[in-house]
This record gives sequence, structure tokens and C-alpha cells, in this order.
Amino acid sequence: MRNSEYDLESANLKLPSKGTTPLSHKYRPEMDVSPLLDEDYTRWYQQLIGILQWAVELGRIDIHLSVALSAQYLAQPHRGHLHQVFHVFAYLKAPARSRIVLDPTVPPVNEQSFVTANGSEFYIDAKEAIPLNAPEPRGKAIIISCFVVADHAGNLVTRQSHTGNLFFCNRAPILRYSKRQNTVETSTFGSEFIAAKIAVELIEGLRYKLWMFGVPIDGPANVYCDNNSVVTNSIRPESTLKKKHNAIAYHKVIEAIAQGTIRIAKEPGETKPLPGPRMRTLIQHILY
Repeated sequence: MRNSEYDLESANLKLPSKGTTPLSHKYRPEMDVSPLLDEDYTRWYQQLIGILQWAVELGRIDIHLSVALSAQYLAQPHRGHLHQVFHVFAYLKAPARSRIVLDPTVPPVNEQSFVTANGSEFYIDAKEAIPLNAPEPRGKAIIISCFVVADHAGNLVTRQSHTGNLFFCNRAPILRYSKRQNTVETSTFGSEFIAAKIAVELIEGLRYKLWMFGVPIDGPANVYCDNNSVVTNSIRPESTLKKKHNAIAYHKVIEAIAQGTIRIAKEPGETKPLPGPRMRTLIQHILY
């Protein structure tokens, strides 16, 4: 932070006085039409994004979406993009919760919210790939939870969606994913299933790692999705999809349910960049 402020002073610039949110409220980086940065400022922009990405890795989950959106313009940033990066640094400098909450307690789980799937009838030989050379599990079993959202057609220029997944071991957030989807989805259903497929792949990797660490896992991972169609269709392996990539994502989720790797439930969520008060209310459960 101090080095960044020194660089700003050298360029006769300074951080915004207030930063209640990482990006300015309602700012859309894809709609920025300010002048392009020259080579030196572009290099500086790339360095600042690298610093922010490292901050995300250290636990600042609250800036992950803003950094992911800003990182899409590393090759050709505009002046407005640079000023929004300054805004992120101003947000980080302001007194705020910045320590991640690693709560080991078991979260409450509403068993009635999970639908019963019959995917095992469709995928008869489905079985989770538990490593044979894993050590004997010891200690208390943990519950894996994942919250899945997709900002359908959120990019106002390309209409690509943005995936956001957050993973917990018990109540501790230990993995997050925020990235623009590669395809343009014509429905919320499609974008949400793409996000769910990504979540399944990350859950499989996480479960494999925990098995190899000798950490016992309590049943399938609980996946919470805010799209009711995704939850409903995840128990219907006979559903048909015309787009190949959507069908692959759909069947990846169905297979994971049949394997007992995950189970899925409906949970309301928010997919847009939030105003300051709402963001502070939600982030207090993750950072203190």
C-alpha cells in the first residue's frame, strides 16, 4: 500500500478520499470509453492488478470480483480502469474488516432443502474417485459447502456471464472462484449450470486433497444454487439439452450427484456488485 501511494505521489496523483466499495457504485468497466493508457501507464496498471490479485490470495475475498473484472483489461486498459484500481486501493486503506474468519464449527444444515435425485439409475457405475493410497482419516469429519452464482449476461458489451463460487470447510471459507465465462449463454439456466459444473470440478479437487491429508469428510458436499431450474433439473437425468457444452455441464453435475460427491439445494443469492451498506452486512460473516 505504501509503495503504491508513493508511486501515485510521483505521478502527481492520489487515492480517492472515500472507498466504501471496491469499485465505484454502478461502475461498469466494459462501458468505459475514456482514453487508452500509454505503454508506461499500462505497465503500471498491470503491476497494480498483480498486487491486488496477491491481496485476494491472502484472503481479501471482498475485492475478488472487482479485481477479476479489472483484470480483463490488462492488455488494453483505459484511464478510467486505472482510476478504478485506485478506488480499490482506497477501499483497502479504509478501516474495514480485513481478517478472514476461519470458524471450525459445524454449520447448520436444513436437510429438507436438498432434493432426492435418482441419477444413480442413469449412471449405474458412478462412484467417487477416493484415492486408494490415502492415509486413514483422523479427527472430526468436516462438512464442505459451496455457494454458486452466475451473473447472467452481466457484461453489457459481450453479454458474457460471470461465475462466482465460494467454498467452505465447516464455516471457514477456504476457496473462491470468480471468472468470466467463455461462452455467451442465452438463458440464466445455461449460465448457472456452467457455474455449477465449475463448482463440481473444484469440489472434486478439494475432496481429493482432503482425503490425501487424512481429513474425514461428512457426506457429499452441499451445493447451494440460487436458480430453481438448476436445482429441479439436477434430479432429472432424462432432460435434454441442445447445446453440447450445456449438456456436458448438466451431466457433469448429475454424475457428481449420483456419485455422492455433491447434493444440491436452492438458496437465494445476489450476483451484482453491491452498494456499500449491503456489502458490509454480508462480508461480516467472512471477514472481521
